[in-house]
Amino acid sequence: MNKKEQWLAFAIIIIGIIMLLNQHINLLTAAALILLTIGMVQVRKGDTHKGHRYLAIGGCLLLLGNLMIVFLIVLASLAYFYSKNKKMHLHGDVMRKQNFLARYYWDQVPWTLRSMSLWHAIGEVNADLSLSLPEEKQTIVLLQGVMGNVRLTLPEDYGVEIEASVMFGRISLNGEKDSGMMNKLIWRTPGYETSEHKAKFVISYIVGDLSIRNP
Repeated sequence: MNKKEQWLAFAIIIIGIIMLLNQHINLLTAAALILLTIGMVQVRKGDTHKGHRYLAIGGCLLLLGNLMIVFLIVLASLAYFYSKNKKMHLHGDVMRKQNFLARYYWDQVPWTLRSMSLWHAIGEVNADLSLSLPEEKQTIVLLQGVMGNVRLTLPEDYGVEIEASVMFGRISLNGEKDSGMMNKLIWRTPGYETSEHKAKFVISYIVGDLSIRNP
């Protein structure tokens, strides 16, 4: 399944959820779902400006047509996010961000890896840890939201622990894919305990596609 098909699959899942919760889907909702799908495809093609414009319009229409359902989904996701933050006991200077739309491309130039806590309704994260410059010996990264597409590339000399859960979608580890509902993954890189630098990624989405590559 290519990236375009992945986003289309996500859109179908969202349509299914809304239809289950609201059997009388209206024209406004249908138009919103079409625009969201087009926006996701445009972002995956690289046209982020046009893609985010479609996503923004589609998101607004979806809110207008299904305000209570969307509000409950986002509220549940945020509640889980704050609950997870408390359990992780992150220190005070951790970078914390909450956005409706977010994209992080940490796979092109060297970037600073620090402990962070990120939530977004719709987001994309591409991170290559071989390009990262760690600030700490032990880093914790929380990635959570309603809908997300995450790509992690891990170097051989870095200790990484993954704790991931996707209610609807797919988790792929070195080409081995697990698709469907209630997917979970707990995994560590070989030699994690003896690694000089360690990073723990806690990833949770209602609808998501997570891909991890470890050379």
